[in-house]
Amino acid sequence: MDVTYVIKFDVVPARRERFLKLLNGVLDHMRHEDMFVQATLHADPGDENRFLLHETWRDHQDVMEVQIARPYRTDWHDALPGLLQQPRVISIWSPIRSDAHPR
Repeated sequence: MDVTYVIKFDVVPARRERFLKLLNGVLDHMRHEDMFVQATLHADPGDENRFLLHETWRDHQDVMEVQIARPYRTDWHDALPGLLQQPRVISIWSPIRSDAHPR
């Protein structure tokens, strides 16, 4: 069953560009994973240093055992504590419906 992770980030203002560079690198790699469904990164219109990431994957166990340990995530995970004002907040959701405009 698909699983969605909703992750909130409050980034240190002086480290915003590094945060985005590292996160974009992870997202660019993730899209090629077989178990990956989709991801959307949002920016808070009232605070350019607050972000919300939705990641949907095919299997929670795969994320915990395989995806988290991917080598392309190492720099991201190592840098994250120094990029954030406070620890990220992660919640886990089960998708029941998804809609998109037909293009």
